[in-house]
Amino acid sequence: MNEWSRLLLMIAGFSAAYCIPWDSPVIRQSGLESFMMLRDYAREHVLTCLVPAFFIAGAIASFVSQASVLKYFGAKANRALSYSVASVSGTVLAVCSCTVLPLFAGIHTRGAGIGPATAFLYSGPAINVLAIILTARVLGWQIGLARAVGAVVFSVLAGLLMAWIFRREDAARDAGDFILPEEDRKERSLAQEAFYLATMVLILVFAAFAKPAQGEAGLWLFIFRIKWYVTAALLIALGIELRLWFTTGELKYWMETTWQFAKQIVPLLAGGVLIAGFLLGRPGYEALIPEHYIHDLVGGNSLRANFFAAVAGAFMYFATLTEVPILQGLIGSGMGQGPALALLLAGPALSLPSMIALAGIMGFRKTFTYCTIVVVLSTVTGIGYGWLTG
Repeated sequence: MNEWSRLLLMIAGFSAAYCIPWDSPVIRQSGLESFMMLRDYAREHVLTCLVPAFFIAGAIASFVSQASVLKYFGAKANRALSYSVASVSGTVLAVCSCTVLPLFAGIHTRGAGIGPATAFLYSGPAINVLAIILTARVLGWQIGLARAVGAVVFSVLAGLLMAWIFRREDAARDAGDFILPEEDRKERSLAQEAFYLATMVLILVFAAFAKPAQGEAGLWLFIFRIKWYVTAALLIALGIELRLWFTTGELKYWMETTWQFAKQIVPLLAGGVLIAGFLLGRPGYEALIPEHYIHDLVGGNSLRANFFAAVAGAFMYFATLTEVPILQGLIGSGMGQGPALALLLAGPALSLPSMIALAGIMGFRKTFTYCTIVVVLSTVTGIGYGWLTG
């Protein structure tokens, strides 16, 4: 951060303290919601989601062969393979729109093309198997199926559109220079590399596994009950792998790379959560924008209703699975089926915090284009679904 940036930041902070009418009950409530949302995010997502995600991103940038990334996700990679893998990654990861950011940053830094990387960025939070099953059980199998199909198709379409729009930049972009000194590397087989990364992904999956909805039973409830035992066993396995397969220099480099991602993303993410909380509040708690405005604007299946639902979903932050009970309440208040699907397709994949952090990773222009693609596709799909179910 240069001196001008520091000066502007100080001026912005002082202006906010001086000009915002904190005597207003609405403003006070919005300020409280801002910090309450940050508290909830810190409690529910930082240790179990973001921290493992940062370490995985650091490992990708430090240890994964750049040639392998370019082979499967590069701009010149086989499209059928790269988009197929990227579009279904969410079935394994089951992360939220903010947790996927460091993972996206890791593969993009290693040279992945903007198309496959964007498909991965969308699918990570959108194709959550538990969320889709819960959607079908609570809101109906039709909207659950539409969400699953729409999310897979969206990830491919969004990736292809981003690849086409930024094709010249993608072809000319230099891959990130993350190469360890050869003399301080241990020779590892592909199976060892894959096993090491799979162990960390499983730590993320089990640590972040959400509690099933009230009344849910079976496999999901069993996994939730044993999640910490499995996570502990995986952490022990990871420690053994690190001890046997990596040098001290490699581990130091991994920590440094992880810290670089954290420094880049965490401040932007925290700021975005505060802004989202101030404007929208937490589910069930009003902030600056009253909830009844949203209810009034998403009834029926008009272009306006679907577009507003997609935009509102894109800016709101949904913790994993929380979008289902929120939509259940909105549908009960008169929300149309089309706008409900539009919100489901735009909401989990985007949020104001993730937009702000994403702009710091790939720039404002690409972030704006990606968000526009998601909102437009969600709106069109919502209109189509509302017409079919109407």
